[in-house]
Amino acid sequence: MRLIRLKEVIDSTGLARSTIYKFISEGEFPKPVSLGERCVAWVEGEVHEWILSRIEERDNQKQGVSGI
Repeated sequence: MRLIRLKEVIDSTGLARSTIYKFISEGEFPKPVSLGERCVAWVEGEVHEWILSRIEERDNQKQGVSGI
């Protein structure tokens, strides 16, 4: 299991910092793990799964559109 810092989450998802925290507050993105008083990181696998779910959501929408 690997923990990644915010910069890598931003690089992996293409999201802005504010968007990541907005999605977290809405329950739409994995929560970070506290590493100390002012340090957090994310579980890399959870971020990867979130990305894959977005891809799956996109692919499901394409199938719905093509079935019209």
